[in-house]
Amino acid sequence: MKNVLITFCLLLTPFLHGQDLQGAWTTLASNEEGVQLKHTLTFTGGFFSEAIFQKANGKFVATNGGNYILNGGAIEFSYEFSTKNPEIVGETQSKSYTVKNGTLELGQTTWSRIDNGTPGDLFGAWLISGRKRDGKIVKRDTSGPRKTMKILSGTRFQWIAYNTETKEFMGTGGGTYTTIDGKYTENIGFFSRDDSRVGASLEFNYELKDGDWHHSGLSSKGSPIYEVWSKRSQ
Repeated sequence: MKNVLITFCLLLTPFLHGQDLQGAWTTLASNEEGVQLKHTLTFTGGFFSEAIFQKANGKFVATNGGNYILNGGAIEFSYEFSTKNPEIVGETQSKSYTVKNGTLELGQTTWSRIDNGTPGDLFGAWLISGRKRDGKIVKRDTSGPRKTMKILSGTRFQWIAYNTETKEFMGTGGGTYTTIDGKYTENIGFFSRDDSRVGASLEFNYELKDGDWHHSGLSSKGSPIYEVWSKRSQ
């Protein structure tokens, strides 16, 4: 019986550590010019994204992400996109980690927890899978190399458009979000395509239907949109 309990605990430990990772984390660093940069790192299920932007004004600097697995005391990151080092797309890199008292030690960097995935009505990694056109929802294949992913912790969001085959990056944006009474509100903290959008808030209607996220309202350009997002499984 004792051996069974020891084996169970050994099997359970990686799962518990994986649960501890879930949510969003942040750390600060400075570039060569002394500009303070804010890093945010989000883990949702088996997917992750890191965004880097200037703390003072939200000016976008870089992003990377993809999927990950836990391997003992290390996280194996498999990259689907990287703006600074596109050559690592398709590669896997391993970093040691520990989680304790609200901090994440990842390699040589210490991260502070932002949230643990709650309240997170939309917690997870999503791929855009459809749009409404002329009153009908037109489905989109999510299995191809060109992807638009949105990854949400309990309080933070980031969307990323990229191509895993060409290693091309098309754009990203993110910040904080809320889901209250059927309203999904994004507060933009960084936006790679237009820094002037930083500080803006956008409100949308949202609804979960058969596991899909239906999202409607006006885009950042003021155009009406109706999107369908499907939860990532791989």
